[in-house]
Formats: sequence, C-alpha cells, structure tokens
Amino acid sequence: METKEKILFIINPVSGVGKQKAVERAIDKALDKSIFDYEVAYTQYAHQATQISRTAAQNGVSIVAAVGGDGSINDCVRGLVGTDVKLAIIPAGSGNGLARAMKIPLNIREAIKVINARKSICIDTISLNDTVYASIAGIGFDALVAKEFSKSRTRGFNSYFQIVASHYTMYKSCNYRLHIDGMKHRTKALFICFANSNQFGYNTVVAPSASLTDGYMDVICVKKIPFVLLPFVASMLFIKLFEQSPYVTAFKAKEVIVQNEGIAAVNIDGDYSEQEGDLRLKIIEKNLNVITP
Repeated sequence: METKEKILFIINPVSGVGKQKAVERAIDKALDKSIFDYEVAYTQYAHQATQISRTAAQNGVSIVAAVGGDGSINDCVRGLVGTDVKLAIIPAGSGNGLARAMKIPLNIREAIKVINARKSICIDTISLNDTVYASIAGIGFDALVAKEFSKSRTRGFNSYFQIVASHYTMYKSCNYRLHIDGMKHRTKALFICFANSNQFGYNTVVAPSASLTDGYMDVICVKKIPFVLLPFVASMLFIKLFEQSPYVTAFKAKEVIVQNEGIAAVNIDGDYSEQEGDLRLKIIEKNLNVITP
C-alpha cells in the first residue's frame, strides 16, 4: 500500500475571520484523501506560522498549506525556504497578491483542488536584512499605508483605498540613496518597492515585468503624481501598464542597498515592519517550492 503524503494546513484565524469552519469543510470535501493525510493547525499569535511550518518540515510533512493573506503566507515562507517541502496557498486574506500573481483560485475549494494535482515550481525569494519574503516589499508611502492598514478594524479594498486617499495629499516625498548592483542612484520618490511578484494585491500590478523565477527583483521608484492625474495613473496599475508612466522608473537587480540612518519603515508583503540602519536586499534564486495550477 502506497504511503500517503502528509499535508499540514496552517490557518490564521484573524485574516480568515469567519472562514475557519468553511475552510475545514472545504478541506474535508475537496482534498483527495486517497493521496493525502492531513492535519490542521491554527496560529495563536503573530508570526507563529514560521515556527509551525519549520517544525512541520523537520517532521516529514510534504506540503504546508498556508490559509490566510499575504502576511500569513509569508510567515510560512520563512519556515520553508531552503527545504524540499512545498508551500500551498489557500487565499483567505484581503489583497491575496501572491495567489493572484500565481493564478491560484481565490475560491477555497478550487485552491484545494490545485493541491490535489501536486504540480509545483521552484521560485525565488528576496532577503531583506535578516528576514525573507516571497512577493513584494516597499518603503515610503507604501510603508505608511501598511502601518495604517494594520490598525484598521475593517479589511478589504475600500479600507485600503480610504487610507491612501486620506494621507496622499499631505505626504511628502523622500530623498533616497540606493546602490543597485553596485551602481549609485539618488532619487526623490513617493515610494519604492522591491518586487519578486508583480503586485500588491487586488490586481494592482505595480511591477508588470516582475517574475518569480527570473533571478531578479524589480525595483520600482514612483514619484508623487499630481492629484488631478492620480485616477488616470492609478488605473494603469489594473491594466499592467504602470511601468510606462512617466512617474515610474524601473530597474532589474540582484542586490540593492538603501542607505538609511535610524529606523526605516517598511511594508513586507502587507505587514508593517521597522528596520534599523541600511536596508540590504538580495535575490535568492529558486529556494522555495510552491504548489501551482
């Protein structure tokens, strides 16, 4: 008799508010139990999924399925990078950026059916100082929005949009000193993002040419857009033309250093973070296995 593969579902009960039982029912109904033995673990505090997934990898689990938003998924990424264990994504967050970038269905049952097929690819990740992420990080206005969004009692695109609208006019662009693959760049920007995948979430494609498997990060420097032009330029995010805006400069890079004194506010896959000193970003090629359609 063939041994079944072990799969652990890690559910963030915060990002999937009200979805826990629905997720469990979907697993029971849609997962192919002829090939999988499964367990479910619920996180009880922030970033616990990193340790849970790391322990699962050490205990012979074949697949760790992250159920939640981009932040929850990234917690699992940190526990699985450099291992043979595959990450599966069950989108249950607000923006679901990595899931959308990888064409993973947003419907829970359909996402579980993707796991049944057991198709996977090996993707790049990016190290930022002493942490790792799979999708996208940003500094400047992007980080401010992430900070305010983390305080918001309501999730979803409307809440995100309201935060952007209420802070945009008052926010002052900052001067940045970058070393991009050893070349010095100075720029004044509203925000800069360092993209492995192409979008923040909600299909807002900030880095249309970004690829999870090309061995490069896309550095997107965005100047402050006059308020009257904002709707037009913002619409370019949804039709994958954002890099063509005159307010956007894009680079491909293996390594980036952002010179910084003091504390830098950073958005890492939707989670607000504070980093001390210079930001050192480096692409790590093909070190994360991910289940994909």
